[in-house]
Amino acid sequence: MIYSNWWKYTGVVLVLYSLIGGLLFVNPNNLLFLDETVRNLNYHVPMWFAMISLLTISVASSILYLKTFNEKYDIIASKSAVVAVFFGLMGLATGSFWAKFSWGTWWTTDYKLNGAAIGELIYFAYLILRSSVEEPSKKARLSSVYSIFAFPLFVVFTLILPKLASNSMHPGSGDTVGFNKYPLNNNLRITFYPAVLGWIAISWWITTILIRIEFLKSNKYSDEN
Repeated sequence: MIYSNWWKYTGVVLVLYSLIGGLLFVNPNNLLFLDETVRNLNYHVPMWFAMISLLTISVASSILYLKTFNEKYDIIASKSAVVAVFFGLMGLATGSFWAKFSWGTWWTTDYKLNGAAIGELIYFAYLILRSSVEEPSKKARLSSVYSIFAFPLFVVFTLILPKLASNSMHPGSGDTVGFNKYPLNNNLRITFYPAVLGWIAISWWITTILIRIEFLKSNKYSDEN
């Protein structure tokens, strides 16, 4: 059992390491106007990586449901989307906090910010759709179809349109360069990458807990599922 859960313990260790190291390591970014606020990169960006990872699982499971009509894939798709929305909210919250101390305001008309907000709304609509349909099989079919269309829209609003924007305050979007173009020392990298991997693992761990709870409620699947 311990060996089968290695990824969970690894995720916890990586997150703790990035949280502590991100605050205590020597300022990784003395040359940018972001100064100490750049430490938020360890907490803000991993939220979006976790969200996108879960949404990828959700849309893949939706496709599998429409192919097999196996209820377990609908459960995986829905619970992945629920946790993804939560991490998206955390991404918006940490981003707004960062904006306040870097740009002097909690929110701007930046393409990346607005695209992320629209992406969240798209999946809020997914959750509302599921809650508004009572018949299980109909709910599963409708939400699976919605998910297949929602995911590309999410990618367009959060990743593609900000890249095509004429200007943006976000690094790597519009006319700004990404962090990989800045003269950064390794203190940022040695906490950022573990944070991304750690939060993806934690987000999936949370999702598996919700999936197992739903399996137990349905009484249709054994613990091995």
